[in-house]
Amino acid sequence: MKQKHLLITSIILVLVITAAGLIYFISNDSSTPVIKSNSSTKISKVDKKPKLVPATFLSSFGIKSNKILKENLLPGTSGWQITAPNTNTQYVQGFANLTYASVGQTVNLYVSTTSSSYSLTLYRMGYYQGYGGRQVFSADNVVGQVQPTCPVDTKVNMVYCTNWTNPYSLIIKKSYMQGDYLIKLTAASGQQSYIPLIIWSPNSHAAYLVVARTLTEEGWNTYGGYSYYTGKGPCILNSGSYPPCNRARIVSFDRPFAQGNGASDFLQNEYPLVQYMEKHGLDVAYVSDITLNDFPNIASNHKAILSLGHDETWTTPERQGVQAAIATGVNVIFFGAAAVLRHSRLQPSAFGPDREEVDYRNSSEDPLNNGTNPLNVTGNTFSAPPTSWSEVPLTGEVYSGYVILGKGTFPLVVTDPTSWLYQGTGLKLNQQVPNVIQTDFDHFIPHTGSPSNLDILAHSPLPITSAYTNQGTWNGNTYSDFTYYTNKDSNAGVIDTGTTNFIYAMGLCTTSGCPSSPVRIMVKNMLHLFGQGPTGFIEPSTGNWNTVKPVGS
Repeated sequence: MKQKHLLITSIILVLVITAAGLIYFISNDSSTPVIKSNSSTKISKVDKKPKLVPATFLSSFGIKSNKILKENLLPGTSGWQITAPNTNTQYVQGFANLTYASVGQTVNLYVSTTSSSYSLTLYRMGYYQGYGGRQVFSADNVVGQVQPTCPVDTKVNMVYCTNWTNPYSLIIKKSYMQGDYLIKLTAASGQQSYIPLIIWSPNSHAAYLVVARTLTEEGWNTYGGYSYYTGKGPCILNSGSYPPCNRARIVSFDRPFAQGNGASDFLQNEYPLVQYMEKHGLDVAYVSDITLNDFPNIASNHKAILSLGHDETWTTPERQGVQAAIATGVNVIFFGAAAVLRHSRLQPSAFGPDREEVDYRNSSEDPLNNGTNPLNVTGNTFSAPPTSWSEVPLTGEVYSGYVILGKGTFPLVVTDPTSWLYQGTGLKLNQQVPNVIQTDFDHFIPHTGSPSNLDILAHSPLPITSAYTNQGTWNGNTYSDFTYYTNKDSNAGVIDTGTTNFIYAMGLCTTSGCPSSPVRIMVKNMLHLFGQGPTGFIEPSTGNWNTVKPVGS
């Protein structure tokens, strides 16, 4: 009998030890796997060895993912950086026929170069031991050619390069983890440029959904001389002096980006946040705004939607998808001012669907302004007739203007230091965080559709001598506001940082006026709170907007 008890005790001990050996856990703020506490496992029928299922867990930085942590332990490289930009006489430049792709799809890369050959290298952008990117594919000695000049559709001033030929076909492999990618082109003569690409996972339910601003970037793309904001030659159609009458009414994704060595402003208004989230292993998925246009329901599959810097141009389906997600409790952070300002729609080109972006910026010029569906008509803004759909009830505040180019940057001024936003910053009432406010800014104005329970967490004065606004001035200043509210029905939280410069301010710097440290702590607090689900259950907004004096300033 005694032997039987010993046998049973031994079996129990073995089971306990075995169970402990199958446990997989990563400590709160470390990227190092530690065997510590309970989690699910799978055992292969072939080798009977434990295979660990990737898990997510809450840390002080937000919801972390074992998969993202593991990805960023892979070897990194700084080789993605441009060291020899194009010149006037020697160049390599290109575009992809897709803005986003998933595993199994083929992406056609159209390249023009003055060199007889070029190479291309695909990098996933992240942290990777501080190198910032990981090389996942390369191809050398691709035959180069000078592609023909891209024509202009003078009826709408659209530049399009569907006359380019001989694409390089890139197949998206299973080993290419979803994320933001840069394709680096290098001519045999040394010149370099980028083609951006997003690889997405259609079935993702990651805590955070990073949404690239492809629509805005293309709207500002001046390749060939035309964008929504500039043009050349005589006026077209019937618009007045503003917006510029020789601007493009339709822009094409079938052309390279003129700015950012082909990457537009990805490295300024997106990448600092991407690198930060990847560094801390946060549970993040990546899509473009065009993805949300095509699949608006995926917005509801996540805990928080992250709208990045300068995300001004949206489509109706994208906006409907995000607002439906908020109604179910999904949080939203608008990291940039002027979000959901411009109104566009998509149409196909000779290269496929969603390749042309339509925004007449004047409803009288838009052929769809025929009374059938006002949600498709592109006036100067979403709030303009006949759409008449103000962004203020969504973002919480109104687009107010911009800091005049060359007038510098201005500090963020704390108005509620007791807020969860400032935890760990040490910031006090009216204390300034330098060099945060620049370019476009948003401003809270009561009784314009803003939620009544909205909190103003920063109220930053901008001298009217350095900023343009049509939303009022007070004692020679206008203001940029950082706002937060929680939806009264779903408890979803919504933030508007009030400046297009917020993500750029996250960048590391060494100057005495560096804003990155307190800004990064604020981002940490935002992601920690917003990754947990509807923020109203944890940190409901109180409606402190009427404590800012004078009210409406």
